[in-house]
Amino acid sequence: MSCQQREPIIKDYRDVAQVKSQLEKFTPVEIDYDDSALSEGNKKALLKIVEASKLMDEIFLRQVYSKNVAILQELSTGRKPDYPILKEYFTINFGPFDRLDEDKPFINTGEPKPEGANFYPEDMTKEEFEKYLEAHKDQDSLLTGYFTIIRREGDKLVPIPYSDAYRVFLEPAAQLLKEAAQLTDNASLSTYLNSRAEAFLSNDYFQSDMDWMDLNDHDIEVVIGPYEVYEDGLFNYKASFESFVTLVDREDSKRLQKLGQYLNDLERRLPIPEAHKNYNRGNSSPIVVVNEVFTAGDTKAGVQTIAFNLPNDERVREAKGSKKVLLKNVSRAKYEKISKRIMERVLDEKDLRKASFEAFFYHVLLHEMVHGIGPGNIVKDGKKTTVARELKETYSTLEEAKADIVGLYQFPYLASKGVFDKKLADEVYASFVGGIFRSIRFGIDEAHGGGNAIILNYLMEKGGVEFDAQSERFRVNDARIAGAVKALSRDILMIQAKGDYQGAKAFIAKYRKLSPELKTVLGKLTDIPVDIRPIYAVEKHLAN
Repeated sequence: MSCQQREPIIKDYRDVAQVKSQLEKFTPVEIDYDDSALSEGNKKALLKIVEASKLMDEIFLRQVYSKNVAILQELSTGRKPDYPILKEYFTINFGPFDRLDEDKPFINTGEPKPEGANFYPEDMTKEEFEKYLEAHKDQDSLLTGYFTIIRREGDKLVPIPYSDAYRVFLEPAAQLLKEAAQLTDNASLSTYLNSRAEAFLSNDYFQSDMDWMDLNDHDIEVVIGPYEVYEDGLFNYKASFESFVTLVDREDSKRLQKLGQYLNDLERRLPIPEAHKNYNRGNSSPIVVVNEVFTAGDTKAGVQTIAFNLPNDERVREAKGSKKVLLKNVSRAKYEKISKRIMERVLDEKDLRKASFEAFFYHVLLHEMVHGIGPGNIVKDGKKTTVARELKETYSTLEEAKADIVGLYQFPYLASKGVFDKKLADEVYASFVGGIFRSIRFGIDEAHGGGNAIILNYLMEKGGVEFDAQSERFRVNDARIAGAVKALSRDILMIQAKGDYQGAKAFIAKYRKLSPELKTVLGKLTDIPVDIRPIYAVEKHLAN
């Protein structure tokens, strides 16, 4: 009697020295937390939520690539001496594709990363999907919806709800959230955890997103579920599972909450015709400053998030606005360990003296606020639609560029109103330009890095930023920067307002590039880590 061995998934892999070099671009940082202010019930609830979050890791691993589970098993059980290093880098990337190197495989399975990740059949083209949509318009909302995967059955493309596709993980996650809801003494958090548990099983996330917006007087800020669409490189339609588990910094949150009253003012100031402005995304704009405890899924992969603006559902945004959450401990770790070191090498002395963590941090806040203003629901060719739907795979890159540049445009206005210290208005341009290079090192095919490349090249074209070839440093042109920022804000917002897909593609093709000047300074940064690698102290508590 013979037993047939399964053929290895791993064909070969990048030289392990190169993999170690990539691994060293992520500097380990312990993410500790202080739960001394939490009630006993909340301390226990926090650990339950982290347990549920770890299941988001399992789902996202499967969303990224169909062979991920088999590769991880091979790395875990195989005896090759290089496998532990490969596994370590695989874990950071949630797959064999290098997120710092345009998703090129560092572990070779014989194929590149599918554009649509594992949300669609791997051999499906954009043209096939669009043709199928045209012939099955009655299924449009399911086929293009955030919360379905697409599988082939004969000549059919069949949408499968996440609640079915990932039930083996969502059912225990729902149970853990319900247990946490029983333990917490905060009523609004209990409501959210219960409704999110129900959403995992029903595939309807609307009410739980509304409940998340209504969290109040809470010490634990958590969001868990499918949100961002970056991983879907075909259309940016499909949402990836993630989780942020954080503790609220009440003092900072209270200080920044006053920003919410300026949302309509910021919309009114947008440099586009009045007809394209959107005052219907809801006036509620909670701003929460938090310290991270644990993250999972999409947000843990590769480069770490320093802030987020959710939910993405336009129905919720019109009803209640969106919530901006800033991860202060992560922001400070990145600034101290990476951004400051980069600025010391790439910024002109004049601008280096101006750069500050405060200006950097509060611009991040405005970045997140700006995600919630501007065109969202639009009308194109007489039909109601959304910017994301019309701009397809270009949406994420342009939206990140928009949030950065429009946030920069709005900053001096808010400083003039006393929301920020006026000296920060003079520091913000240098702090932002200095921070561009950190993001671009993520790769210009990634939404944030690509958005920053667009901004830098555009500002240089307009004279707002200059490069000194002799010192090999960038400097802000104080006389031209404001005008260049306003012009770029207008150009991006108008592409979005018109739902101009071809215009978006042309704009990205023109400005998302590594200029000779940019290549010069990036070459001076090779010994500086690209990002942090969180080591979560809470996992020790779970292990005990």
